Amino acid sequence: MKKKEKKGQRKKKIEQIPSETHKTINLAEKSEKKVKKKIKLKFFPILIAIVLLVILVLLGKYISLIPIKNIYLVGNQLLSDQQLIELAGIEDYPSFLLTSSKKMKKGIEKNPFIADVKIQKSFFGKVTITVKEHEMLFRKQDNGKIVLDDKEEIADEDSTYSVPLLLNYVPSNKYDAFVSGMNKLQISVRTQISEITYDPNEQDKDRFLLYMTDGNYVYLTLTKFTQLNYYEDVLEKIGDQKGILYLDSGNHFQIME
Repeated sequence: MKKKEKKGQRKKKIEQIPSETHKTINLAEKSEKKVKKKIKLKFFPILIAIVLLVILVLLGKYISLIPIKNIYLVGNQLLSDQQLIELAGIEDYPSFLLTSSKKMKKGIEKNPFIADVKIQKSFFGKVTITVKEHEMLFRKQDNGKIVLDDKEEIADEDSTYSVPLLLNYVPSNKYDAFVSGMNKLQISVRTQISEITYDPNEQDKDRFLLYMTDGNYVYLTLTKFTQLNYYEDVLEKIGDQKGILYLDSGNHFQIME
């Protein structure tokens, strides 16, 4: 009887082995599934990030290719619109985003007529260029150059601009004061001057003779240049008479016979 019991015990032990092996296999399969799910979850955000990055790059490239669409020019009288646009380097309507305001300003400032430049870029490809130009005071007969309000001389071989002509030499100790006096004249008055001669005498070494476009003459000393701004008032008083206006030693008008 004891032997039979031992055999039965052995059978029970043998039957238990497969069940334990089965459980171990199931646990392994579950762990593999979890790993696969984790890998999938990590890859998805990376994929989204790559797609967004590609979209941003393409969008940035598209925006950078948008050209300048509208150009507005303010304050230019001596320089034409086309000249300003070419100086700014935007005649071919380049990229609005990649064309910097600093670069445009630097190009415009190279022209001696320009005193100041402001560049404003706004939405929808709009560029506004506002300039302040130097004033032209007179042209020197000896070299044909135009003198600007900052005393810079520029060549004008084609005689494009109509300005008073300085006929003779002005001594260096008088020249700065002369330029300053011309600066004080209103543009409307300056345009009525045809020619200028340095014409000192024994009493006044600062005297100039101005030939006006209307046929009148004006004697003027350096300290009285601003009085010429009232030239229109003088013309109203003398009417159609022609003569010489003395603003050097006095304030009177002499009619020419």
